[in-house]
Amino acid sequence: MPWTSAENDQIVADYFEMLKADIAGRYYNKAEHNRNLQERINRERGAIEYKHQNISAVLMTLGEPWIPGYKPAFNFQMSLVDAVLRWLSDDKEYLHTLPDVSNVTGVRDTVEFQVGPPPTPSSQLAREEFKKTREVTRYCDVAGRIERNRILGNAGEERVFSYEMATLMAADRYDLAEQVRWVSRDESDGAGYDIASFSPDGKPRLIEVKTTNGWERTPFYITRNELAVAERKPDEWQLLRLWNFARAPRAFELHPPLDRYVSLDATSYQASFL
Repeated sequence: MPWTSAENDQIVADYFEMLKADIAGRYYNKAEHNRNLQERINRERGAIEYKHQNISAVLMTLGEPWIPGYKPAFNFQMSLVDAVLRWLSDDKEYLHTLPDVSNVTGVRDTVEFQVGPPPTPSSQLAREEFKKTREVTRYCDVAGRIERNRILGNAGEERVFSYEMATLMAADRYDLAEQVRWVSRDESDGAGYDIASFSPDGKPRLIEVKTTNGWERTPFYITRNELAVAERKPDEWQLLRLWNFARAPRAFELHPPLDRYVSLDATSYQASFL
């Protein structure tokens, strides 16, 4: 029997209770949550367990963190996506479930994150996983949601800004560390990059930061100006993609030309009067 909107709303709210506790490192009992839901919505334990896996898959496609103990199951209905989006829209406090980087002092250990290789080609994804991810991406403009989340974007930029300074200081380049600039905050949000930094050998690094709480394949927006700077200064510009930010930030770098890694799709057009 299909799940109703009311049932979806209840199980989504219950899932986020556990997710908040999980991100904060607080104890919670999944079996107890399941039993309470059985009483409230009259669904069997196995059905509830599997629906939790569906919610993990929805959050994965939306670029949000999910509960590791509920492996994503992608055969969900779009009505469940609607329920998750309703919850995200209503609970504004959830935006603050991010690591606190406001008191970073420049000590490397407080800002370090793992930088790995870019994701493998999409053809290596499971077919159902790839199909559902594309469907949700088109359905609710996943990249746009993340772009509008300035709390997340600013936190990611702050983490990279501090990391760049700490990396240079660890290489005894205090002279360069003092010159690292958070351009998008202090100078111009339209420069085509967020952080102006250096390699330890003094080579300029123009870093555009894209941050998500979820997995590494979440789509992102890139502006015409960012692409123009990447084409004009390919040896200096790079895109640093931060992911899994709410738990343990990880990253990878993309260097021009970007179409080696991603498909660039036009999403809007300028309309001029005749």
